[in-house]
Amino acid sequence: MKYFLVMLLFCATSFQKKDEVTIDKKEAQDAFALLTDIRNDPDKYYEELNFEKGLTVSKIKLKWNDTLAKVAEAKAYDMAKRNYMGHVDPDGYGMNYYIKKSGYKLNPRWTVEKSANYFESLAANTFSGIESIKVLVTDKNTPSLGHRKHLLGLDPWNVALTDIGIGFSRRGSGSTYKTYTCIIIAKHD
Repeated sequence: MKYFLVMLLFCATSFQKKDEVTIDKKEAQDAFALLTDIRNDPDKYYEELNFEKGLTVSKIKLKWNDTLAKVAEAKAYDMAKRNYMGHVDPDGYGMNYYIKKSGYKLNPRWTVEKSANYFESLAANTFSGIESIKVLVTDKNTPSLGHRKHLLGLDPWNVALTDIGIGFSRRGSGSTYKTYTCIIIAKHD
């Protein structure tokens, strides 16, 4: 039976087009599970993820939000399909626009500027959703530690965010990176 499943998986992936973009919901859920665990017990990760011991993270339990997950999946897909990596898409729109467009209620002030992004962290070319979380909370090449602050709720703005959605996409060829991760943590007005 195990051999049959391996062969079935091999056959299914062999016929995929190399430039096809796929969404991997399992990677998104794995990323969510790790982020939740880090927020629950950051001291468990302080050495691996370069935290100071006793780091005070938001105690607000993040709630999975299907609407935000669909927006995050769409962004991860779009970046892979149109071969870009950034908080503003090639049309000049930021994440706040897409969140509002999805029906998730945002404060109207947060959507005045079409390129606004108050709720998104991005990673590219990671092997998995778990690696995406580790890269973003380490924030090695970001002196402001903006991703860490966003994902762990380390400042007054981010501590109040309650809803999360994650998208993880893969593309075999045709884009600069093989994977794209979009993590949205937001709140209603």
